[in-house]
Amino acid sequence: MILAVDIGNTNIVVGIIKGGQPLFVERISTDSIKTDLEYAVSLKTVLEIHHYDPQKLTGSIISSVVPPVTTTVRSAIEKLTGEPPLVVGPGVKTGLNIKIENPAQLGSDLVVDAVAAIAEYPTPVLIIDMGTATTISAIDKKGNYLGGVIIPGARVALDSLSNKASQLPHISFEAPKKAIGTNTIECMKSGTILGNACMMDGMIERMEEELGEPATVVATGGLAQFIIPHCRRKIIYDDFLLLKGLGIIYKKNKM
Repeated sequence: MILAVDIGNTNIVVGIIKGGQPLFVERISTDSIKTDLEYAVSLKTVLEIHHYDPQKLTGSIISSVVPPVTTTVRSAIEKLTGEPPLVVGPGVKTGLNIKIENPAQLGSDLVVDAVAAIAEYPTPVLIIDMGTATTISAIDKKGNYLGGVIIPGARVALDSLSNKASQLPHISFEAPKKAIGTNTIECMKSGTILGNACMMDGMIERMEEELGEPATVVATGGLAQFIIPHCRRKIIYDDFLLLKGLGIIYKKNKM
């Protein structure tokens, strides 16, 4: 059993992989002031809730876009398991052919998403990851990573709107009753949920035009479950995508 951890700006995704398949996915808050012991306790709690013994883990792997937290979580995992985790980064084999101008700029989460999508779905494929930022990655028919899009995350945009506009309240992240809102809260819900869904539909169309052919579209990330059901384009929701990619990369480097 492999412990897989992805450190994002808002949440840390945690899961167990056995035989190449994720067994569960959970999220804990990213907190730069937590100690390695505090993270070790949080990880141990997640494992215990799902009835897994940390001592029975055979390995672990981390991907991260938050460098200050990476070292802390790495130390936490070593406290928990007695062994240092594999960290996705320079020198780690991924098998991904990255075609962007500076491959070193590509976030490890996007690398991991792409590795999983190429293994799991027909190419070309577009990968939507909805978290603190919304990203869309483009993979061509040959499995090359071509580039993508970075958009302010739906939750970040909503919170910013409420913070900057004195008459707009902070609201829950949920779907509106209809597109045409009849009060402030319903108007904000429509703009946030349906507006982002329409943006995904539009971006998929434009990116497919540049690819020159239809693409499989896969979505993941904590906010995707709220947005994707309102898209008109067929999009596969895969909450395990990151964990699958981490499992594949771990196997490539431990064989």
